[in-house]
Amino acid sequence: SLFIPAPERVQIDLIGIRHRRKKSGLTQTDIANAVQVSPQAVSKWERGENAPDISLLPNLTQLLGVSIEWLLGCQSIDKDVIEATTMDIRAARAREKSERLEPRDFANWTNSVCYQVTESALRYGGIPIKTRGAGILCFFSGSFHQDRAIDAALNAIHLHNEPLKIGMSTGMVYFGSIGHPDYAHPDIIGEAVSIALLNSEWAESHTKTSTAVDAKTIDGSKLKDRSDLVRHQATFPGISHQVTAVELPTNF
Repeated sequence: SLFIPAPERVQIDLIGIRHRRKKSGLTQTDIANAVQVSPQAVSKWERGENAPDISLLPNLTQLLGVSIEWLLGCQSIDKDVIEATTMDIRAARAREKSERLEPRDFANWTNSVCYQVTESALRYGGIPIKTRGAGILCFFSGSFHQDRAIDAALNAIHLHNEPLKIGMSTGMVYFGSIGHPDYAHPDIIGEAVSIALLNSEWAESHTKTSTAVDAKTIDGSKLKDRSDLVRHQATFPGISHQVTAVELPTNF
């Protein structure tokens, strides 16, 4: 097992936190939201005025893609593959909206959807990666990431005045810059990302709540023992195995 020194002897690689954050394309606010501290606290870490509490180290390592040993200055091997719950959350029937609205009005409506679902993700420590039409792709890592992703989805459903379609999947994902170096942006790649995107499209026409969460997400969450969950066996193009898609209970 990993030995963690006593708190008074812990030396955190504070410069390393800033380096990894910038390399990953994250802001101080992204880090703060993910580990549930203030942006001012993250700023103080990076300036060397303070250090993160030792209880935050596991979440920081997941988010920054490094080991605890790396964060403690024991080694310099980067890790860019992490376990995370990926969520694709978008407005349903956006195409119908685009046909009824003028382009500027449709853009304003799209921005309002993106704002609201992003706020729900941020509230539970999610990291928004990119917009996808009238919605976003985001991920949750660290402690209780399945529960936080589910809570963010339910929060968005309850607060949003437009019907949403939501897909989720948990697994190992690559998190880093993708694309030409001059135009690269942080992104996530992996089967879990593909399944989350496929789940959201499938859910719109196959479930009452337009939500589909894979079994690994449910089994790692506080919903795992609920007997009223509706489970479906879905077959997706490009995925060689069947996916167990679970419909979220919106009365939770």
